[in-house]
Amino acid sequence: MGANMGKNSSFLDSLPSTQATLHVVMLGLDSAGKTTALYRLKFDQYLNTVPTIGFNCEKVKGTLGRAKGISFLVWDVGGQEKLRPLWKSYTRCTDGIVFVLDSVDVERMEEAKMELVRTARSPDNAGVPILVLANKQDLPGAREPKELEKLLGLHELGGSSSQTHMWHVQPACAITGDGLHEGMEALYEMILKRRKLAKQCKKKTR
Repeated sequence: MGANMGKNSSFLDSLPSTQATLHVVMLGLDSAGKTTALYRLKFDQYLNTVPTIGFNCEKVKGTLGRAKGISFLVWDVGGQEKLRPLWKSYTRCTDGIVFVLDSVDVERMEEAKMELVRTARSPDNAGVPILVLANKQDLPGAREPKELEKLLGLHELGGSSSQTHMWHVQPACAITGDGLHEGMEALYEMILKRRKLAKQCKKKTR
């Protein structure tokens, strides 16, 4: 369903808009809830989804704070192990990365950390803001954001100051929609901050 809709995205992008659409990539292990989150953001309702083979692409609008009315073109990329090498082709030149995490799946937390760190440390993604959507917070055993920060090693991201990643962990439930729009607002604020810092750096180097 989503992949077919995605084919029209280039047409949507060519339409005049008051503000440029932001390009966002949604990543995460399989069964983390990426597609459920995408369609909850898009239609504000729960859609029963199947594992994504390839990608889904939808335009969603922010509803809160400064992100209200801002268009995000969100690419939801399949999270199965065989598909993960393809992630890097979606993250090139992206404005932000949404990493969807199953907050209950402690057994695969190390695997999620490895994939997140690999994505963050790719030269193409230097400094790209990362929103970690701590999904499934409605389930018993869901880990708190502070604990997830440690488990994912978020404080270790980034090397030189120019490549330090801005990140935010947002507790969420994709089925009910709780936390999703707050997460997109946080991501938008990080994107704005990154652009501001880039402008300041340009001025200094002149």
